[in-house]
Amino acid sequence: MFRIDRRLIQNFDWVTFATVLAISLIGVMTIFSATRQPADEIQSPLFMKQLAWLVVGIVAMVVFVSFDYIWLGRIAFPLYLTGVAFLVLVLLLGKVGMGAQRWISLGPIAFQPSEFFKLIFVIMIAQYLSMLGGELDTVQLMRTFFVWVALPFILLFKQPDLGTALVVAFLFASMMLARGLRQKALLLVVIVGLVSLPFVGNIVWSGLKGYQKNRLVAFVDPDADPTGIGYHINQSKVAIGSGEITGKGFLKGTQGPFRFLPERHTDFIFAVFAEEWGFLGSLFLLSLYLILIMRGLDTARKAKDSFGRMLALGITFMFCIYFFINIGMTLGIMPVVGIPLPFMSYGGTALLSNFISVGVLMNVRTRRFTLFY
Repeated sequence: MFRIDRRLIQNFDWVTFATVLAISLIGVMTIFSATRQPADEIQSPLFMKQLAWLVVGIVAMVVFVSFDYIWLGRIAFPLYLTGVAFLVLVLLLGKVGMGAQRWISLGPIAFQPSEFFKLIFVIMIAQYLSMLGGELDTVQLMRTFFVWVALPFILLFKQPDLGTALVVAFLFASMMLARGLRQKALLLVVIVGLVSLPFVGNIVWSGLKGYQKNRLVAFVDPDADPTGIGYHINQSKVAIGSGEITGKGFLKGTQGPFRFLPERHTDFIFAVFAEEWGFLGSLFLLSLYLILIMRGLDTARKAKDSFGRMLALGITFMFCIYFFINIGMTLGIMPVVGIPLPFMSYGGTALLSNFISVGVLMNVRTRRFTLFY
């Protein structure tokens, strides 16, 4: 199962690996800049922790490239049950931090199960959809939602982890559309969605925490309380705008180190980067993400089977959703929902799960030839 074939090394996806490594190293540099302290204070160790997790992530990526991805399809259901069980465990025994219960502590290490569940969810849906023939009808659509999506969505929403819950919902919708829906099923979904929107919206609103409601209010009108609920978005815009064309230069930004910008090394790390490197640097970074997304879509197109195609699409969609939501948050065109920027934002669990996901994506591309059956 774990035998490494010489042909796998020859067909290794160096473009994808170089792309995510470049983004990750840029992330480490930006974390260092965002969390640096005045000369008379102790320097933050966060960038060193991120660098250590980067090494762990690369090792995990190599492991997930080394075996045939069809094994993931064979164990998809047990993986899914394990992922849901951890989400339940978080609600029962999870560690509370920043108003949310999302972490499980194992001695000195705390990890976030929802980060790994996204990939597990993609594997399960990809395996399930690959077993269905033809375009999906209304019954198959509803069955897929209530069997595989509804429970984890509710568990994530209860943590509360609105960002990951939305990612799961968007992943389900995008993978179903990519798989192919009958016209009647798609029309029914649109009609039901529009009719039930006020009712569902009221339920969701009543279930949100106070700070989550404030974030939505700030998105609609960030100037309503610029020093309160609109502070995150306004400071992010200030940081990005102050970078202008070429930026202030590495380690010369002010919004991050002087702590004007909240969550500067996690959710709003792009704003710190844009302040120091400007429009041109941001364009380069966005180009790297575009390469990753296009490479993922090309991998799906060249996959040797239906499961590999849906798996590659799901992982690529996941990176797309995270990328667009995070960048949208920092620009103020989307509400703040706690979505990190893949490979850039600080967080060991997120970085590890991203590299595992890339490992699976590269696995599909490496084994696209029939000789690897």
